[in-house]
Amino acid sequence: MKSIIVPTDFSEQAENAMELALQIARKGGGKITLLHVIDHPTPNTFNTMGIAQTDYDPMENLYIMKLMEAAKGKLEGTMNRDDLKDVNLNYELVIGKPYTEIEKYITSLEADLVVMGTSGASGFEGLLLGSNAERVIRNAQCPVITCKEKVDLDKIKNIVFASDFAGNQMDKLISKIKELQEFLGAKLSMVRVNTPNSFTSTRHDFNLMKEFADKYQLENYTLDIYNDSTEEEGIMYFADDIDADMIALGTHGRKGIWNLVSGSIAEDVVNHTKRAVWTYKLY
Repeated sequence: MKSIIVPTDFSEQAENAMELALQIARKGGGKITLLHVIDHPTPNTFNTMGIAQTDYDPMENLYIMKLMEAAKGKLEGTMNRDDLKDVNLNYELVIGKPYTEIEKYITSLEADLVVMGTSGASGFEGLLLGSNAERVIRNAQCPVITCKEKVDLDKIKNIVFASDFAGNQMDKLISKIKELQEFLGAKLSMVRVNTPNSFTSTRHDFNLMKEFADKYQLENYTLDIYNDSTEEEGIMYFADDIDADMIALGTHGRKGIWNLVSGSIAEDVVNHTKRAVWTYKLY
């Protein structure tokens, strides 16, 4: 992975995401960019040094400049850590709308991965508040890993891969899944969740999943069917039952991974599970 972006608001969750990114970079190489966005509706008011460029309210200008000064101090403090001298690490400090800036840097840096911290059922705090994080998960052109707690990369040995195993445009997703599995040396616990509103027989599901695994020449995997009231609850409870280390999902716009489900399954799982979640957008 040549380019890893870690959006940060300096929270505990963001620090956990950075530590995970450091483990990934040390294992696979690559450069980490810490990205801090100061949320402001008129980014052109300031240049990247925090100097006012137009005649806006001087008190507002001072407030933004103070925010930039504080953020730069924290970022520089991270750069100067002795324990990070072995990592290719830099930072970007910008003013603007968080999601817009994150999207810009994913494109400009040709990011291979985004690693973000999450805060729980209420979604993302600080830099990654509400819809900003949801849009990153939904639209990022590269895989996204989200985490709440500290993650030991070497202990990720069982990945739940949940899907309906019937969608189209899966080739690139499965290629990324196989890369993730090989990188971690992990088993894939493949699961299809049946719900009362979308129920198919166990025989049908196992045949479908086996054909899927054979088509993509998957290795080191298990096949499971799980029944629950909703897809997102089924994914999380299955992961709990087998004590999985990570959940992997393909996202499909606002419809998650099940084509006929309203709302985003991936976003619900990210917001409510304690586990690290890997997501990738289906095209």
